[in-house]
Amino acid sequence: MIYLDTSVVLAHLLAEDRTPPSRLWEENLVSSRLLEYELWNRIQARHLHESHSEAVRSLVSQLNLLEMIAPVLARALEPFPAPVRTLDALHLASIEFLKQHVRDIQLATYDVRMLAAARKLKIPIYRL
Repeated sequence: MIYLDTSVVLAHLLAEDRTPPSRLWEENLVSSRLLEYELWNRIQARHLHESHSEAVRSLVSQLNLLEMIAPVLARALEPFPAPVRTLDALHLASIEFLKQHVRDIQLATYDVRMLAAARKLKIPIYRL
């Protein structure tokens, strides 16, 4: 199972310089419900709602989304072994929750700060 960070999905949707490999979309993908809010926020901030709405809806429909449940929110309040931003803390807490219930989970991200924290948390990284 691959946990998608918003940076990977935005790179795919916006055709940035680095984009995830096509094989990624064939995997069992999961993320926090937070990803959906982050995507819409970035799409709307860039005034891409009309051109990208269908792509966002289609991509989100392919994902298994973990709701923002109490154990995840509680973990996000605890310290992390590296400095993290608020939304990254919520994503990392989601991955840690999933690690307790899923044997094989990897993080896919382009965010260097999240990568550093994930490595310190011993979260396996998906090679992009």
